[in-house]
Amino acid sequence: MKTVAQLLATKQNQQVHTIAPQSTVLDALRLMAEKNVGALPVVEDGQLVGVISERDYARKVVLQGRSSVGTPVSAVMSAPVVTVAPKQDLRTCMELMTARKLRHLPVVDDTRLIGLLSIGDLVKEVIAEKDGLIDQLEKYIRGE
Repeated sequence: MKTVAQLLATKQNQQVHTIAPQSTVLDALRLMAEKNVGALPVVEDGQLVGVISERDYARKVVLQGRSSVGTPVSAVMSAPVVTVAPKQDLRTCMELMTARKLRHLPVVDDTRLIGLLSIGDLVKEVIAEKDGLIDQLEKYIRGE
């Protein structure tokens, strides 16, 4: 199975969009909508300090009657952040995301944020891997 680094290298859009903890939730929502992403790593002074997701917005802003305009990201972000290293294998990432009920997993090399994996990224990779295995087995059966 591939490593996180190998998967990140194949992603079409490798840019990681981030937001500052003092930004408002409305700013985060606008950026997520503009970039068509479901979560943003929260970075302060170059360090990953949290993640804000659509789930955080629904549960910690809407359901609690908070204002998107006046609430800082730091008040609703998920922290501490569960991260993985680039050398981590994808199976372990999937197990971690399943066990912790995560949809996004920041990738940190040493202390530097280098990527963000979504559950969709992992599912696509597993499907591609299984399709390749099926193709190899069919060729074997046909004697090719």
